[in-house]
Amino acid sequence: MQKTHSNSSMSPSCQNCKKDFIIETEDFNFYEKIKVPPPSFCPLCRVQRRFAFRNERVLYRRKSDFSGKEIFSMFSPESGIKVYEREVWMSDKWDPMDYGMDYDFSKPFFVQFFELLKKVPLKSLAIVNGVNSPYTFNITDPKNCYLVFNASYVEDCMYCHGIDFSKWCLDSSHMSKCEDCYQGFWLTSCSKSIFSSQCENSFNMMFSKNCSGCQDCFGCVNLRKKSYCIYNEQYSREDYLEKIKSFNLGSHESLEKIKKDVMNFWMKFPNKYLEGLQNTNVSGNYINHSKDVKNSFMIREGQNLHYCQYIQEGTGNKDCFDYSIWGDNNEVLYECHSCGINTANMKFCLLCQENVHDIEYSMFCIGGSENLFACVGLRKKSYCIFNKQYSKEEFYKMVEKIKLHMDEMPYIDKKGSVYKYGEYFPIELSPFAYNTTMAQEYFPLSKQDTEQNGYFWENPASRNYKFDLTVGSLPDHINEVRDDILNKVIECEHRGECNQLCTTAFKIIPDELNFYRKMSLPLPRLCPNCRTFERLKQRTGIELYHRKCMKKNCSNEFQTAYSPDRQEIIYCDQHYKEEVF
Repeated sequence: MQKTHSNSSMSPSCQNCKKDFIIETEDFNFYEKIKVPPPSFCPLCRVQRRFAFRNERVLYRRKSDFSGKEIFSMFSPESGIKVYEREVWMSDKWDPMDYGMDYDFSKPFFVQFFELLKKVPLKSLAIVNGVNSPYTFNITDPKNCYLVFNASYVEDCMYCHGIDFSKWCLDSSHMSKCEDCYQGFWLTSCSKSIFSSQCENSFNMMFSKNCSGCQDCFGCVNLRKKSYCIYNEQYSREDYLEKIKSFNLGSHESLEKIKKDVMNFWMKFPNKYLEGLQNTNVSGNYINHSKDVKNSFMIREGQNLHYCQYIQEGTGNKDCFDYSIWGDNNEVLYECHSCGINTANMKFCLLCQENVHDIEYSMFCIGGSENLFACVGLRKKSYCIFNKQYSKEEFYKMVEKIKLHMDEMPYIDKKGSVYKYGEYFPIELSPFAYNTTMAQEYFPLSKQDTEQNGYFWENPASRNYKFDLTVGSLPDHINEVRDDILNKVIECEHRGECNQLCTTAFKIIPDELNFYRKMSLPLPRLCPNCRTFERLKQRTGIELYHRKCMKKNCSNEFQTAYSPDRQEIIYCDQHYKEEVF
């Protein structure tokens, strides 16, 4: 059912969740501009669909379909996807045009596209220009990085994701232009900071939140241009340094107690309904230095972005709707995922990157490609459909015929949702298991519900590690750790019982140990995946809620990503500013 509003907006019912959602007049203007029909899925279900095509951090051992060598890949051996080593895939040792197909008007478009996807070899790992960073993917220009994902222009970082332009950071997420940070979240231009969140232009911060222009602060909240503060109390420099020594941060036992005390302290202070700095006309959460951004999440330096997520790398991202992951100078993208570096005029694409434009329904097309429809793995190609070459005139005629055919013979998934031209790829056709994708992070499903929806579920791999060290046998203080800890198999404290992609075991590598010693921090007790998920518990979800300011006697209302069941105190912009010190 569809409802029309007086301002020309419309409220159709989502095909997936069956809830009504609003399509605003400005949305219709964008759809008309790029010549697509309005969506039949609501914004949240559109995000879920894109995220189901994103394996963020799971590496698989498997054989190369080119050489037979054992390699690491983001595609599991059971995915049905052929993979080549990155170096081979980027070379002229094979030609993706050899897999070209004629369009078959007797079968739905999506059925044919995924037949092509299973034929064309893909790059084992999504890495652009990596140097000495073999255990990374979904990354651009990494150097000397280890287990870093969804990142750009990073150096000497470990166990991070969602970071860019950063050096020597460990166990950190969603940071930009940072250095020597540990267990950080949504930091911008910070250095030598540990266990801090949502800070900007700050130095030597410990366990601090929502601080800007500060340095040498511990356990602080909502400070501006302050130094030598502990739990928001001012100290002299000498007294501050002496007090910090007494916290004994090198001890795991002491650190865990401090973390609990700090979290309790943070909860006493209000949060602004939208986490962000220096914005104009924005809605969503975690948005910095942006303008005209609507219902979006994790955005840096964006302009005119609607229903977008994780567009935080680089600058110049503008005029995009329903665009998830990456960035770096992209314009007019719609229902695209993991696309970046000078892309333009693209619709329904996945991992198309590096100076590509005017592409629809394509995956893994790179390096100057343009005017493609339903292609996989092409480089520097134009006027191709299903990896087959057409003349310019033939190309445009055939594309219009295919679009009409998509409407006349739509794909229908197991839930009964209808996929005509204008919808992104169906989740049930994703090459990734649902529980290994970003969709499971934000839209968790049980195994039973996943399989009932027609999605693929991956059972945990059998891990029969022989532990050299259990959690209880690790030294409490970093000063007690000997060099022989390196490469020993350490039991994860969660022991695989947490639903956080726990690997049940982990190792300490040399650069990591050096970092802990330099920063005087104890060894971790959790595997990298569990550390990531624990850190991200402070992150809000994507959904927005209508709420009122919690300041007494304030009647201001707003849309916020802080759900009503969260414990944080939420203020409107006016009253939050009154609480900033």
